[in-house]
Amino acid sequence: MHTVSQYQEFVIEYLQSQLEVKEPKNLYEPIHYILGLGGKRIRPVLTVMSAEIFDVSYKKALPAALAVEIFHNFSLVHDDIMDDAPLRRGNTTVHEKWNTNTAILSGDAMLILAYQYFEFYEPKIFRKLAKLFSKTALRVCEGQQMDVDFETRQDVTIPEYMKMIEYKTAVLVAAAIKMGAIIAEAATENADLIYDFGLNLGLAFQLQDDYLDAFGNPETFGKQLGGDIIENKKTYLYLKAMEFASEADKQKLADLFSTQIEDNAVKIIQAKEIFVNSGAATATQKAIEEYTFKAFDLLDQMKIKDDKRQILRAFGENLMGRKV
Repeated sequence: MHTVSQYQEFVIEYLQSQLEVKEPKNLYEPIHYILGLGGKRIRPVLTVMSAEIFDVSYKKALPAALAVEIFHNFSLVHDDIMDDAPLRRGNTTVHEKWNTNTAILSGDAMLILAYQYFEFYEPKIFRKLAKLFSKTALRVCEGQQMDVDFETRQDVTIPEYMKMIEYKTAVLVAAAIKMGAIIAEAATENADLIYDFGLNLGLAFQLQDDYLDAFGNPETFGKQLGGDIIENKKTYLYLKAMEFASEADKQKLADLFSTQIEDNAVKIIQAKEIFVNSGAATATQKAIEEYTFKAFDLLDQMKIKDDKRQILRAFGENLMGRKV
């Protein structure tokens, strides 16, 4: 086994080896740009780490890991267009740096490129990987549509929201880690348990992302702080505030999230005050902790060596301690 930072290096080295300067440049340069913006490479790291958890070299999992990373970044390119986001990982988004049409087409190409990396595997493994990937990709699209629909709804429930973030975010984390198990031809029980571990870790990760969007450090978060508030997204913070707040604050929050106002700074400040005063901020932190512990409970059920179990646990603990 290797350290997380070593796995990150392996993924980056493999990614760089695959980036070809091809024509037309306006199709491929945006792809190279978004893939080069960094980030923690959480999903591909999980793929290569999982392979080694089940006693297969990380090298065998690199093509699948890159497929996951390319797909994830494809979804970010299109999400940023839909959200009209100016920043991604502290840099200009693809549609702002080029234009919307270029971003759409480059994103489409990334989806196709992602699938091509499964061709590195023998038919038996290819079928399993492609089947999981196709199901996951469709879930991500479903989750994104739910997210968009929720912006104009006033009756979104916590269970609906949790289903949305499961589809939009958690299933890709779960699929990424299960792909390593598939490549290593791990026992079905272990492969299913590690998927559920990833799913719960993904839910905790997204809830933490919601929290950091409002309360993170703007210098380290890498995205526009308060973006969810500006976009009227019904996050866990918002839904818990609507559950706990006074009637006056509920109405104020509903009004804030039903319009677009000129001064976004004021909107963000007022929303955050309600999140804190209602107890929604604390409730969100508690939910993050609960899903993280649920993930760790699933680890205890896996039939793997204790040292490898501890590696996955340490990864989860580190992920939940992030500030970006």
